[in-house]
Amino acid sequence: MERFDRLINLIGKEKYHLLSQKKVIVFGLGGVGSFAAEVLVRNGIGEVHVVDFDTIDVTNINRQLLALENTIGQYKTDVFAERAFAINPKLKLVVHQTKVDATNVNYILNDKFDYVADCIDDLKAKVAIAKYSLDNSISFISSMGFANKMKPEMIKVAKLNQTSVCPIAKIMRRELKIAGYSLNFPVVFSEEKPSDVLDKNILGSNAYCPSVAGIMLAAKIINDLIGV
Repeated sequence: MERFDRLINLIGKEKYHLLSQKKVIVFGLGGVGSFAAEVLVRNGIGEVHVVDFDTIDVTNINRQLLALENTIGQYKTDVFAERAFAINPKLKLVVHQTKVDATNVNYILNDKFDYVADCIDDLKAKVAIAKYSLDNSISFISSMGFANKMKPEMIKVAKLNQTSVCPIAKIMRRELKIAGYSLNFPVVFSEEKPSDVLDKNILGSNAYCPSVAGIMLAAKIINDLIGV
């Protein structure tokens, strides 16, 4: 048996070959993005680009796939690269160890991507990624907010114009609408109202809501690419 035989058994050789020819970029390797990026690799995407500037902190351990006692202080992109090649040594991986913003998003996305995954928290950068993708007719999906959430069963994939409750989605809708952009693109978001936390200056998190969101986001990408 080969590493992707069970995937091939599920989707067929033709669709597996299609995934092996696809190029996907993931912005952010945190609680959502680390799971999304690994799911893409484990499902045979042939070329993956990742963008993250940050190092792993001890506070990441409760929710981020890359965060372990022995990876604290390391760059997330470096830890991801080691995991990704251990999963698929034939993977083509491109790393951007940088913070994305409105000034460099054009450079980072100046390639022919089959899908763009936005898993970052910076709202200005999220809007910039959305604008570039829409301007250039690139398929993309954006992750909304999953802090202070406890119910993964309330996480959904929908068009941005169908979202509710989520504060980040509300800001995204407003900013893109003001700029005259379509809101008819997929996002992963939660319909759960944020829970109260002990310290309102710190975002609360757990291991399951961000990870479920990341897996759902990657599943949307994969299923779109093979027409499921």
